[in-house]
Parts: sequence; structure tokens; C-alpha cells
Amino acid sequence: MGKPTGFKEFERKTPAERPIVERIKDYNEVYRPFPEDKLREQAARCMNCGVPFCHIGCPLGNIIPEFNDLTYKGHWKKAWEMLSATNNFPEFTGRLCPAPCEEACVLGINAPAVTIENIEKEIIEHAFREEWVVPVVPETRTGKTVAVIGSGPTGLAAAQQLNRAGHSVTVFERADRVGGLLRYGIPDFKLEKSVIDRRVDVLKAEGIVFKTSAAVGTDISAEELKKFDAVVLAIGSTIGRDMPVLGRDLKGIHFAMDFLPLQNKTCAGDFAEPQISAKGKNVVVIGGGDTGSDCVGTSIRHGARSVVNFELFPEPPGARPAHQPWPYWPMKLRSSSSHREAGEDPRRYCMLTKEFNGHNGNVTSVRTVNVEFTRERQTGKSNMEEVPGSQKDWQADLVLLALGFTGPERDNAVKALGVELDKTGNIKTAKNYQTSVPNVFAAGDCRRGQSLIVWAISEGRETARCVDEFLMGETSLPTRGPAELPRR
Repeated sequence: MGKPTGFKEFERKTPAERPIVERIKDYNEVYRPFPEDKLREQAARCMNCGVPFCHIGCPLGNIIPEFNDLTYKGHWKKAWEMLSATNNFPEFTGRLCPAPCEEACVLGINAPAVTIENIEKEIIEHAFREEWVVPVVPETRTGKTVAVIGSGPTGLAAAQQLNRAGHSVTVFERADRVGGLLRYGIPDFKLEKSVIDRRVDVLKAEGIVFKTSAAVGTDISAEELKKFDAVVLAIGSTIGRDMPVLGRDLKGIHFAMDFLPLQNKTCAGDFAEPQISAKGKNVVVIGGGDTGSDCVGTSIRHGARSVVNFELFPEPPGARPAHQPWPYWPMKLRSSSSHREAGEDPRRYCMLTKEFNGHNGNVTSVRTVNVEFTRERQTGKSNMEEVPGSQKDWQADLVLLALGFTGPERDNAVKALGVELDKTGNIKTAKNYQTSVPNVFAAGDCRRGQSLIVWAISEGRETARCVDEFLMGETSLPTRGPAELPRR
């Protein structure tokens, strides 16, 4: 604990956002660089707790108090080594993770939590600037081959861990570029794609082979995959939840994951203009999660006339609710940079979409009704009732459905390899991530359902360990947290 009084001396500070009038004109990342001296002050706020609950909050088991202490002392290389021992891609989690570690921070019981996520991001950015992030090529190869299907964070983490174990790894990606949802889904203003490219360059130099435009079942057959000693499915949860209401077939109604990737491709130079554009349109985004927020920010950058965001459930409380005590993850109100860009908060709560109205085959408005939720005292069951007289029509030239995802697609790798699904529609696995097909494993959202990026990386690491043990009879890959460091 470098500064025992740090948590009393320094207030929580996070990076400043670029001015809204500036940033909505481009797709560069929203946040400004954070000065090193200020970051070290933030690291000094860590209390190095006897029981560090931040470890429990982090699915990767990051050794957080230790890298905070090293950051405060300016030992950047050691901090990076500590962080990289558990997290393959801090540059992704440091930008995109909702930071469950911070909600579990002991300081957060009665004061603002330590800025763990930002410290993590700055450690890895420092490491890249100093050129410490270099390819680590295995000294020997096992002779075993592994195919990883999908190049999102789960697939990349599994591939890197398996390559470190000495196996020859080939990653198949159906899109034209590596990155999965990081590449085609997350807006550039949250993650500039050069951040992915520099990491992929390292992975390639380590010996991992990437094959893009390679969809299993179309470009790659099951017979070709059978030539590998093991296969890891990291195909994500990509079936968008639909809204089967009257007028759904009108033009101008799209899934969010049809809209957002096209903007990614526009930023990459594939298109001169967005193929689905919000420019000059009244936009209605249905779904109040991160994807809905991304649609709001992207629509604003397109030059939408208006943007409104519907959420079915009530507005969460501003602070941790009593029934979700520390250190559990609380369902509280969280506002993104995109919400702030809209001027007035675009979110409308307790809104049920009843139908879409149109003219000449195009959507022109969305009809909603307000709802109330009541809970039965004896059963605890929640009931939703419409509020009489609350029906309203909202102008809409573009409707974006951001209602979450219902599981992996069934007509590609799932069908080709013949793996069994569970009752929720996800790929069914045993405790060692093995599917119903003995040498086929599954990890990430396709196995556990739609989840966080930090869980995606954790699942990739854990699956790699199980695959290594399957191939070799034993494994030296670390469990949750680094094997060579003591767990507190």
C-alpha cells in the first residue's frame, strides 16, 4: 500500500470527455488522455484491503490492489506484467467493461470506488507506448492443432492461451476482418479499430493463423474441421430478439446489429456513406441497454432530427438499491456518453410498443402505451399492466431494435458440427466446456448467453485450459488468476 492515506486525500477522478459539439462530428474515442500524475493519485486511493473484494467482482481474477500499488509507485512495467498475468486484452476491458470490480470495491461502501478500469487502460496503453507488448512465441510445439471458430474476445483469448501452450491454432472468422463484435458492433467512438489491429498483429507474430471470410458450413466444411485435434466454438450470441407486433414488416425497422456494423464498415472506408442512415430522421431506439445507447450515439453522429430511446422497465434508482447490497452488482441508473450527447436524456421508461404505423410501406410512427409493474406479496411474481389512457404515437422514420440476443445462430457451425443445445438455446457443455461432440468445446456468449466482455475473455481462458488438458492429459495454463501468484 504505497500511500495509506490516499483514499482520504484524493477524490475519484475519471478522464474528461471531449466536448460534445466536437465529438459528435467524428467517430474518434470520446475520452481525453488522462495525465500520469493524476492517474497515480487515483491508484493511491486503493486501500490494499485485507480481503480484496474487487478480486471477487472481476471474472478474470485480476490482481487489482497489487497493480494499483505498482502504478502509484511508477513501476509501470511490473504493473503491466501483473495485469497481463490474468487479462489477455486490458486495452479492450479498459474501454468496454462495466467494471464489476469497482462495484465490489471496499472503498465503494461509503465513498466513490477506485477507478480500476481507467487504471487498467492506462497501464496497457503505457506498455504499448514503451513497446513492452511483444510477441511471445512458444519455445516448442506440441504437434496438436486447434481450430477456433470466431474472433471476438472469447476466441482471441482462447487462441492466445492455446498458442502459449504450444498448440498450432487457426482462427476462422466469417467476417472480412478479425475482431467479432469488437470490430462489427462496438462503435468506433468507444473502441477505435486500430486498438484491435495492433493486438491482432501481435497474435499473428506469435504464430496464430487467421482466416477471414471463412464461415463454417459455407466456406469451411465440418470435414475440414475434423482434421483438427480440437475445435473451440466462440461464435457469440447473435440472434437478435425480435418484436412481433403489427407493422413489423414495414421498411425502416432494423435490428441494431444490422445498423451498427454498417457504420463500422463506413468508418473503415468500405462505404462512402452509411447504408442505413439516420440523417434527418426521427429515430426510435427500442431497448435500453448498451446496444441501445450505441444506437443513440451513432444516430446523433449521423445527424438525426430527433432520437428517443424506449425501455420497457422502470427507471432504475440513482444509487445502490437496498435489496442489492455491496458487494453485489447493483441495478442502478447508468448514463453513457451517448445519453449525454442527446442533450435531454433520450430514455423513456415503462414504455410498451404496441404497433408500428406506416405509409406506402415505410414506417412513420410507433404506438406505445405506458405500463406499471406490481409485485404479488406472497409469490413475489411481477405483473405488468397497461396504464389506461397513456397511448401515444411517436414520429419515426427509423426504428432500431436493441432488445438483446437469444442465442447463437443454429444454421452454421452448430448445425455443421452437430452440437447439442440446452433448453435456453445456447450450446450445451459439460463443466470442462466440452460439447456433446467429444473434441468440440464452446465458450463465451454462445455457451453462457449474452454477457460482458470480461466474462468473454475469462471463458476463453478457461476453455483453453480445458482443451489443453484434453489434448495433453495435463495442463500448465493458469486457472482463474495467475497460477504463479498466490491468491489472497
